[in-house]
Formats: sequence, C-alpha cells, structure tokens
Amino acid sequence: MIKETKDGYLLNLKISPNSSKNELLHTAEGLKAKITAQPIDGKANKALIEYLSKFFKIPKSFFKIVKGETSKDKTILITLKDEEKLQKLIEFLKNGN
Repeated sequence: MIKETKDGYLLNLKISPNSSKNELLHTAEGLKAKITAQPIDGKANKALIEYLSKFFKIPKSFFKIVKGETSKDKTILITLKDEEKLQKLIEFLKNGN
C-alpha cells in the first residue's frame, strides 16, 4: 500500500470515480478512494489529489500521480518532509485510524 523511496513515499490505491461522495476506505484489496468527479479530461485525478490534500492536511504540491493516469489503479508519490504529518499519514494507511 505504501512504500518508502529516495524521492518520498509511493502510495498504491484504487480509485472509484463518479461516486456519491468523496471518501477513503480500507478494503481487503488495499486502499480505495471514492471520488465524485467523472473520469473525463483528468477531472477525477485532479479531484483525487485535492481530496488527499484535504484529508491528510498536506498541500497538493506534495502529491503526484506517477502511474495510472488513465487507470483505476493509481500510484501516487508523496514528497512530504514534515515528520509529524508523515507519521499520521503512514499510521492511517497502515491501520485505518
């Protein structure tokens, strides 16, 4: 689900666009993001980054989709240096809390 690299942290998740509300869920398969935006012209990708930014209280500029621009399976690079916020993010991703 999350892996440390020299550039930051790689987060793998599945996106479900056109949902009734934005939410982040832990499933048996891993992390799933439900996004209200439609998968047209990159709207769902943009909405995903905005939602992750608000959810984790981390600026959007720290998130970048590095794999899966046109797929439901996404890999996102998080280039955060703030240790406190980073620990909260990792804790949620591992435990759902």
